[in-house]
Amino acid sequence: MKVVLVYDIPHDGTRTKIADFCLDYGLDRIQYSAFQGELSRTYQEELILKIGKQLGKREGKVHLFAICDKDWAQRLEIVQIKDGDRY
Repeated sequence: MKVVLVYDIPHDGTRTKIADFCLDYGLDRIQYSAFQGELSRTYQEELILKIGKQLGKREGKVHLFAICDKDWAQRLEIVQIKDGDRY
């Protein structure tokens, strides 16, 4: 299932570790604090538990949105690279 994970975490070390978790689970970074990719429900739950343990009692927000294929196919996006070209 497609997922989007976004977070707002002020603590640098925690934020870096959570980004590493996302990459370890095969998610692609789409913004500084946003990732997307494919994760089964089991892996979604596992990742959120890992993130929760890492966050501990430190301040932060983490949202993981599961998106069905139909809705994913209907998403709108603009991707513009440095030289002004869009794809």
